[in-house]
Amino acid sequence: MSDTLTAPAPAAAAPDESWTRREIFQQPDTLRATQALLARDRAEIEAFVAPLLARPDLRILLCGAGTSAFIGTCLAPWLSARLGRCVEAVATTDIVSAPGLYLDPARPTLMLSFGRSGSSPESVTAVELADRHLPSVHHLVITCNAEGALARRAGSRCHVVVLPEATHDRAFAMTSSFSAMTLAALSILGGIAAMDARIEAIAGAVAATLAAAEPVAEALAARRFDRVVYLGSGVFQGLAREAALKLLELTDGAIPTAFDSALGFRHGPKTIVTDRTLICVFVSSDPLTRLYDLDMLAELRGDGRSGAVLAVTAEGEAHDAPGETLVVPGGAALDDAGLLFPYIVPAQLFALACSRRAGLTPDQPNASGTVNRVVQGVRIHMPAA
Repeated sequence: MSDTLTAPAPAAAAPDESWTRREIFQQPDTLRATQALLARDRAEIEAFVAPLLARPDLRILLCGAGTSAFIGTCLAPWLSARLGRCVEAVATTDIVSAPGLYLDPARPTLMLSFGRSGSSPESVTAVELADRHLPSVHHLVITCNAEGALARRAGSRCHVVVLPEATHDRAFAMTSSFSAMTLAALSILGGIAAMDARIEAIAGAVAATLAAAEPVAEALAARRFDRVVYLGSGVFQGLAREAALKLLELTDGAIPTAFDSALGFRHGPKTIVTDRTLICVFVSSDPLTRLYDLDMLAELRGDGRSGAVLAVTAEGEAHDAPGETLVVPGGAALDDAGLLFPYIVPAQLFALACSRRAGLTPDQPNASGTVNRVVQGVRIHMPAA
C-alpha cells in the first residue's frame, strides 16, 4: 500500500511572514471573493460573452505570459471539449514574436488576456496586434490590477474584469493571482451560476490541502533534492509546467526542474531521473486518464531510481511498490478542472520551503535583479502594416 501523507494544521505564522506565504494561504478566501465578484457582475459579463459563445465558428485564445500563459495551458483542452468551440492557449510572447503564425484574420476571435499586473509589454502588444490583424476580434481581460494597462482598455468590443485587490500578489511569484484568474476564466466560460454551486467544494479542498501539505512540503525540502520533475495529464500538464516554474522562480534557478505528461515522460525525458530526483505526479480523476497516471507511478516506484515519487491525488490508491501519496481532502467530489486549485498548493508550498532552505528571500529571490515581478527589458518590434 502507498503511504498516505497526513499532518496537522501548520503552526501560527511568524510576525515577519513573507507575502509569498500569506498569498498562498489566502487562496480559499480569494477564490470565494473572486466568485462573489463574478456573481455580482454576472448579468453584465454574460451580456458580453453569451453572444460570442453562440457563434459555432468562434475561436477563443487564452493569452498571457509566464504563469498567466499556463492558465490557458491548463484550461484550453477542458474548455474546448465542453464548449464545442476552438479554444487555444497561445502565449503573448509567441503572438508578439510571430503574429502571422497565431492570428487568423478569417476567424472571429475572442482573445482572453490574463495579467496579474496587466502591464507586461507582450500582453499589451498582443492585444494591439490582434486589433490590427483581426477584423472580427473581441477582448475579455481578466486582471488583478485596476491600474494596469489592460484594465484601462475600453470599447464595445472589450470587457474588463478586475479581480479583488488581494489577488494582486505583492510577492515575486504568482500564487493567489494564478488560482483566482484560473477560477474566473473557468467560471465565465463554463457558467457563473454553475460555479456558484461548486465554489465551496473547491475552496474547502484548497483550505484542507493547505493544512495537510505544508509539513509535507517542509519534509521534502529538507531532503535537498537536486532536481524535480512534475508530471500531469490533460489539464494537469499545464499545472505541471506552472509547478516547475514556481520552483525555478523561488529558488532563483538553483534546483533544475522538468515537466511532462505521464505518457510523454517515457519518450526520452525520463533520463533526467537520478537518486536525488523528486518526481511529483498529479493524478487525474478521469477514469481512463487515471489509469495511465497510476501506471507511471507504479513504474517509477518499481524502477527504484529516483529519490522520491509523490502522488498528489483525489483519493488513495494501492500500488505495486511503496511510495508517498498526498490525498486532497474532499478531492473525490471534484472533477479535474476543480482539482487544479488544491493540486497546485503542494507545489507552491514546496517551492517556498526550498527557497527558505536556500537562504533566499521568497518575496524577491532573484537578488541580482535580472528577473523582475513585471518583466522589463522587452524591445517591441511591430511588423510592417
